[in-house]
This record gives sequence, C-alpha cells and structure tokens, in this order.
Amino acid sequence: MSTESAAPTPGTVRPGGRTARTRSAVRDAVLTGLAEHGYPGLTVEYVAERSGIHKTTVYRRWGSVEGLVADALDLAGEDAWTPPDTGSLEGDLRALAREVTETFGSAPAAAAPTAFIAAAFQSERAAEALRDFYTERFARCESVVRQAVDRGEAPSGTDAAAVVRAVSAPLFFRALITREPLDTPLADQTAAAVAAAVRAGAYSPACR
Repeated sequence: MSTESAAPTPGTVRPGGRTARTRSAVRDAVLTGLAEHGYPGLTVEYVAERSGIHKTTVYRRWGSVEGLVADALDLAGEDAWTPPDTGSLEGDLRALAREVTETFGSAPAAAAPTAFIAAAFQSERAAEALRDFYTERFARCESVVRQAVDRGEAPSGTDAAAVVRAVSAPLFFRALITREPLDTPLADQTAAAVAAAVRAGAYSPACR
C-alpha cells in the first residue's frame, strides 16, 4: 500500500486532510480543557463539544485524548516564534528567562503548559510530543549563543544547547517542583549567572 493511500495515524497530519481551521479549533479546545480539568479530566466528548467538531470526526482524525494532546503540542511547535535578539548574550538570556517567568509565573498563564507536563507523566505519547516540542524550541534558542560566539562574548565551541537549558532549568524547577513564585528579578539573576558562567568558559569544550 502506498503512503498516499494509507490511513493516517490518529493525531498526525496528512496533506490535504484536516483543514487548518478545524485543527486550530480542536487545539484551542484541548488547551481550554487541560486548563480547566487537567489531563485526567479531558475527554474526546469535551473537545468535540467545545470545538464544534463532530465527535465522530474527532475520533477518526485524532483517535484518543493522547492523540489530541500530542497534536496540540505538534501544532504549538509549528508557530513562528523566534528567540530574542537584543544585541548581547546577557540581554538575550534575560529575555528568554523572562518569557519562562511570564509563562509559569501566574496560575492562569501556567494552567495549560503545566497540564501538558502533567500529561507527559501519564502518557508516553504525550511525553514524546513534549520532548519533541522542547527539543525543537531549545534548538531555535541556540542561535543566541552562536551569535554571542560570533560577537566574541562567548568562547568558541561553547555548548549552545547546555546554555539554553541552563537559563531555563532553575525557573522550571521552582515553577514545577518546589512550586515557588517566579518574578522578573529572579529571571534576570538567572540570566546574569548563566552569562557569567559562559564568559568564564564553563560551557566550553575544556570543561566537558
């Protein structure tokens, strides 16, 4: 059987299949459902009613709640977001840290992303989609480190992936593990600490 005639796996995209509008409506319903009820309370029936898409269509195209969550993360990863370009490494890292703080700093803003993370602990498919989302998002952010190397702000060979993760990791820890508040001064302090470590060569090949 050719790939063109094969039925798509639920929760995946086939060219000429679901319309962007349908997919977006379903994604919005998934986000709302996760924010309101969490992963355990999310159902295909809820998504169908909230999105206005017939339940039969939702089951056929997404298959299950796992498929809905995975596709919502896939769609989020297809956005046009670009990392900051402030002209300095510390400025870029500060902007990235502040974005994490804005996302997880208040209960309403954090509801959906936190629910995605919770879903990843209950569904391997959701976990895989979440890993893919953050792998792709962090990869975009690595450009700020490469630009810093080009400007002479960071040693040649600086591990861009490690730097990007280092600036967000303490914030994720406070938001998701210890459940401590996040604020702008904390974001700026984290960025300054990572920038200083970069300048000192902590992420250079000699330290790995």
